[in-house]
Amino acid sequence: MSEAEFDRLYAVNFKGVFILTQKAAPFINDGGGIVNISSGVTRIVNPDSVAYAVFKGTVEVFTRYLVHDLGKRGIRVNTVAPGAIQTDFSGGVVRDNPAVNRMISEMTALGRPGLPEDIGPMIATLLSDDNRWVNAQPIEVSGGMRL
Repeated sequence: MSEAEFDRLYAVNFKGVFILTQKAAPFINDGGGIVNISSGVTRIVNPDSVAYAVFKGTVEVFTRYLVHDLGKRGIRVNTVAPGAIQTDFSGGVVRDNPAVNRMISEMTALGRPGLPEDIGPMIATLLSDDNRWVNAQPIEVSGGMRL
């Protein structure tokens, strides 16, 4: 991996999260919530994913620190870690490559890769008042990938 690629992964997967949160925090209502996005690769090892996994793991640590810092305002912070999702991510490889899609399906308990609509409801529920006592949790949403 080149240093430029490392820097790009850092900027997209951690620095952007940090700076956005820093700028947005004063505008979040007391008692509100934040959901950061991590990845299932913080739990499982994928070849050639070390930098991405490290930065997503950093988001999970950042989440715990935010809980401490923003808890005084009643703001809760959690992390959602999707598994393989059929999106444009990595050039759409999970969605558009039948061999990759099949491989993911075979290693997922629910028998298929995820869809964006599998992730959104978890994020919404974490931000709802119904889950006002859920805080500092990394929640994997992967359909049971690589159990």
